[in-house]
Amino acid sequence: MSYEMVVGLNVLDDDTYQEYRIAMKPILLTYGGKFGYDFKVSEVLLGETSDDINRVFTINFPDSDRMDGFFSDSDYIKVKMRYFDNSVSSTTIISSYEKT
Repeated sequence: MSYEMVVGLNVLDDDTYQEYRIAMKPILLTYGGKFGYDFKVSEVLLGETSDDINRVFTINFPDSDRMDGFFSDSDYIKVKMRYFDNSVSSTTIISSYEKT
């Protein structure tokens, strides 16, 4: 089993967001994390949030403890503050679940 989240973002700066993805990937890999799907979307027909969403992806970890470790990792937090916080206006966790 593994643990997966479906995430929606409102990306305001694609170039800086791409720098974020590049900078965080080595940290992600140390926790066994990976991206599954990644979409740029132009229209949300139905949603449960008032936040805009223009990017949707899945992110997968071997288990929820490793996911928690990744998101609380001090190196990841530095990367997030430098790139993510300057390129994304909102984050929506659409779903999280154990994947068989």
